[in-house]
Amino acid sequence: MQRRQLLAGAGAAIGASAIGTPAMGQGTAGAARVLKFIPQADLAVLDPILTTAYVTRHHGYMVWDTLYGFDADYKAQPQMVEGHTVEDEGRRVTMRLREGLRFHNGEPVRARDAVASIRRWAARDALGQVLMTVTDELAAPDDRTIVFRLKRAFPLLFEALGKPSTPVCFIMPESLASQDPNQPLRGDLIGSGPFRFVANERVPGARVVYTRFAEYVPRAEGTPSWTAGPKRTHFDRVEWHITPDPATASAALQNGEMDWWEQPTGDLQPVLRRNRNVVLEIPDPTGLMAIARFNHLHPPFDKPAIRRALLGAVNQADFMTAVIGTDRSLWREEVGFFPPGTPLASDAGLQALTSPRDVEKVRRDLAAAGYNGERVVLIAASDFPSLNALAQVSNDMLRRVGMNVDYVSTDWGTVVQRRASREAPERGGWSMFCTFWAGVDMFNPGVHQSLRGHGNAAWFGWPTIPRIEELRQAWFDAPDLAAQQAVAKQIQEVAFQEVPYLPLGQYFQATAYRRGLTGVLKGLPLFWNVQRTG
Repeated sequence: MQRRQLLAGAGAAIGASAIGTPAMGQGTAGAARVLKFIPQADLAVLDPILTTAYVTRHHGYMVWDTLYGFDADYKAQPQMVEGHTVEDEGRRVTMRLREGLRFHNGEPVRARDAVASIRRWAARDALGQVLMTVTDELAAPDDRTIVFRLKRAFPLLFEALGKPSTPVCFIMPESLASQDPNQPLRGDLIGSGPFRFVANERVPGARVVYTRFAEYVPRAEGTPSWTAGPKRTHFDRVEWHITPDPATASAALQNGEMDWWEQPTGDLQPVLRRNRNVVLEIPDPTGLMAIARFNHLHPPFDKPAIRRALLGAVNQADFMTAVIGTDRSLWREEVGFFPPGTPLASDAGLQALTSPRDVEKVRRDLAAAGYNGERVVLIAASDFPSLNALAQVSNDMLRRVGMNVDYVSTDWGTVVQRRASREAPERGGWSMFCTFWAGVDMFNPGVHQSLRGHGNAAWFGWPTIPRIEELRQAWFDAPDLAAQQAVAKQIQEVAFQEVPYLPLGQYFQATAYRRGLTGVLKGLPLFWNVQRTG
């Protein structure tokens, strides 16, 4: 089977200063000096290995490069490597770094930096963990050579090293990459990518700043496509302006104060579409998969029967309408644990979500499952409109079925930090939070982090579901797509019984930018290839 098939089986204050004056960008005369961007939320965590928050991943792509990138067809392409060889029936893979790669401190990127980075990433990434179990040796015999000696062929190796699903395998200096993967990075964020992080200009809750790294060497060949191809920058400075109020963000984009708004809210999109100076497009056809995540360590959601009872209360249409509006072309219901329209999606067990909703039955099921009025701490992101909408509908749903809800509304950065706590809810922990994953991050069991069931090593919520782990390995061992689909159906059936999280639907998030910007790539908000032409 080709790797493509495996993957398919396998998503504050606005500065008052004016837009910068024209200047030379990297290889482009007349490019504007400053790009002003409104991200989905504040950048609360700077370490892209420590968290799965997308805003931190986007920050990571600014600062660090990757050995491989993904193109728009979800195929891995060489990025920092010039190429690779595969020998011994797939058990020996040798990669060669491109010449001229440098870190932001001027030091060359060496193979040992890449090896340390791979190891730190793999300690926290679901697919990386599998990769390391089949790796006998990962070595750097010289400054430009990386060698994997594998127990057996691992066809997803290049996809693992290049995938954009979080956490991403960013290449850092050995001094950073050798640090504990379970602790935040210490020291300067020395990058390998096209932009530098300007630490002394960061204002938490208001602004993040990056400047162009003049010594970055883009790939000489290929066409920019998602995270693959040449990364040519045309701005000397990129400013992220955290703007929690959607009306303020919309006005700033329309009047030209801001250049790009990552996630315009559904209610304001019609206004933006009528503005001839604004472009709206949907960058990711796999959409966003919304979920409500349980904390499996503490009551009440340590009981599978209680989690399962709540499936009967979920009305995905309510959640999607709250997030993106009534235009049904922008969202889907009847969504299980894999993205609709992708090879592993099925209707296995879906009746748990599609059967008639009956609040009184859910109340009875909760009582029979042992719910006895325990407090449910629902942490919500007030400054993240789509997540705030999901949390508010969840709050209403839980209260209607008789649960004792403590609704804690804070900023997204605080949610990101608090969800990492394993303490009991009454000691600063949590019971539930809402988030979303890009569909590409849920394509298959290899990258689907919120579907893992490996206990303390699992994603926030820490479910222990041995049967899902067994089936996940069976999926890796499946000989073809049909066999993978059969295993995925079993995984979904188990997930509807054990309920690692509540599936809340799928929606398609537009991005909006000034018409004078060109070269905006599909997929993530990426800042290379973008330039201002008017």
